This record gives sequence, C-alpha cells and structure tokens, in this order.
Amino acid sequence: MARPVVVFVVGTRPDAIKTAPVVREFLQYDAVETVLVSTGQHREMLAQALGAFGLHADVDLDVMQHGQTLAGLTSKMLTGLDGVLADRSPAIVMAQGDTTTTFVAGLASFYRQVPFGHIEAGLRTDTVWDPYPEEFNRRAVSLYASLHFPPTRWAASNLIEEGADPADVFVTGNTGIDAVRSVAESHEKDWFPEHKGRIVLLTTHRRENWGDPQTRIAKSALQVVEKFEDVLLVVPMHRNPAVRETLTAVFGKHPRVRLIEPPEYADFVKLLQRSDVILTDSGGVQEEAPTFGVPVLVLRETTERPEGIEAGTAKLVGTDLDKIVAETCTLLNDGAAREAMARATSPYGDGRAAPRIRSVVFERLGVPTTKETMWT
Repeated sequence: MARPVVVFVVGTRPDAIKTAPVVREFLQYDAVETVLVSTGQHREMLAQALGAFGLHADVDLDVMQHGQTLAGLTSKMLTGLDGVLADRSPAIVMAQGDTTTTFVAGLASFYRQVPFGHIEAGLRTDTVWDPYPEEFNRRAVSLYASLHFPPTRWAASNLIEEGADPADVFVTGNTGIDAVRSVAESHEKDWFPEHKGRIVLLTTHRRENWGDPQTRIAKSALQVVEKFEDVLLVVPMHRNPAVRETLTAVFGKHPRVRLIEPPEYADFVKLLQRSDVILTDSGGVQEEAPTFGVPVLVLRETTERPEGIEAGTAKLVGTDLDKIVAETCTLLNDGAAREAMARATSPYGDGRAAPRIRSVVFERLGVPTTKETMWT
C-alpha cells in the first residue's frame, strides 16, 4: 500500500524557518512520504534558512524574477504548484503563515480539492490592507483550509468567530519557537566581541514601511545612537533595493552603525541573544526575541500578534520618529522598564508545536501515532 504523500510548500525565509521543524518531525516517520517544495520567492535567504536545519527542497519552482509584480509572481506560482500537485497526488498540502507562497499553495490545493493544513493560522489585524498583502493572504487561506494550526488561543478564537469548525482548529504554539530554541542550543556565534557596550538591533523590511516611514525609522535609530555613546546599532539589510537605499542614505558610514548582510538564520538567532533592545517590523522577531528576554519595540501601526503586547514582551510604537526615540531611550535609561519586559512570559509556545501538528495530521490520514497535548 502506497504511503500518503504530505507536501510542504515554502517560499520565503520565515516560511522556511517556521516550517522546518515540522518537516523534520515528519521526516522521522516512514509511514508518510514527506515532500518539501520551494517556490523560490526568497531564493538565497530561503536556502540559508533551510540549511540551518539540514534541509533542502525536493522541488524548486524558481519563480522569482527581478521587478516581478505580485500578479506575475502569483500566476507563476499557481501554474508551478498545480503541476506539483498533479504529479505527486498528495494526501494533504501544508504551508505556514501569510506569504504569497502560502496563499497560492492553498489556492492550488483548493482547485485540486486536496486538503490543506495551515500552520500559524488565525492571525488578524483590523483591516485587510494592513499588512499588505499578508492580511488578505491569511484570511483567504482560512476559507479553504481543512486543518488550522493557530499558535495561540487568541488566534484560534479568530478562526472560530469567522466560522471555522472547532473540530478542525488545534492550538499548537508557534513553530518558530521550536526553531529558535533548537538553533540557540546547537549553534555558537560570538557577535561583536570587541564591543563592550550595548547593542540595539534594527530590522525593517515590510512593504507598508517603504519610503517615508522607513526613513523616519532609520533617522530615529540614528538619534538613539547619537544619544548613547555605548550603543552599537546593528542593521541587517533586507535584500530589497528600496530598503537598502533608504538605510544606506540615512546611516552612511556612522562609526557605531553596522549595516550588515542578512545573517544566516542560526547566526541571526545568536544576534537576537546578543541584543539589549530590538526595533523591528518583523512578525517572527516579535515571537523569537521573548525567548531570550529581549524587549521588542514594534515599528508598525498594527500587529497581528497582540499576545506579545498584552503579555508585555513587546510594545507597539509605530513609525513616528519622536515616539520611537522616546520609547527606545526609556528602555536604555530605565533598567526597571527594560527588566519588566525582559521577564514577561512569552505567550508563543513551549517548543513542541511540530509534534503536535504531526499528531493531528497523522490522525486525519489514518496513520498510527501518539496523541500530543495541545498548547494551553
């Protein structure tokens, strides 16, 4: 009897990081055939992230082209993934989060009437336009997903309020915590050993922050550096030219600003650990940093991860220059304020999301498995 085929689809670095622990979990079992498909939405960054977990794509669609529109990217992905599903005849397709890759993986599955499992389901903001296009992507995927794996109870409640069958909704914790814990324990990297002061880490790349918002973000970070002589600002630059042009124009060659290439995932995890304060518009960083007790200031007007705000591990500061400067200075000046955020309990999981997801999928496929207790 043929083994059920489980197809995982990834396209970006966050996809790879958060899907990798689940793929590795499935690969431990011969009862299913596990296939990893890459769309190539973030080519080099994706390969780096998979490499940190000893993985490589079984199928690479290589869809990305310079200057490609979202419509062009979507159509190429849909054609490519449809061919993969026709060839592999999967019992279920799995993808995570809210990228264009995930949206198209779900759509291709819907067209082929193949069950679709959505990892990190149920995140929401108040408007479909923020973040763009991610908010639309994740809402659309929820319409046709057969299995929903929200990371928290809040995310699960969103799905149920929208009409998802509670019997198909499983709170697992976030697979990103599985990833970051595993890498932190196994990888060694000493960032900036010559610098004895504090490090502020800045990551900014989201589409809604391009242009003037990103300029304000960069200028605010520069002001912080100039106020604190012991602070080193570290800025991993996204590969998008629009992002790089803004950052290099503002920071120039300031002696206490390090504009660096995007580190490989394992090295980036160690950079999170080395940091004292993090300024970011990244969803993944909002989840990862609390694992190490590092306060996060979120450079967005809204966040689909309000659990961190409520728990006190993160604070929403938007892109207003004065507010970013004031909130960062508070954390650098006020040890009690920083300690309160550092000691807040992370709401994102215990590092066992992957086996929980495997348990549910195996049960649905009729594969013998041990039942895992869901995240509470």
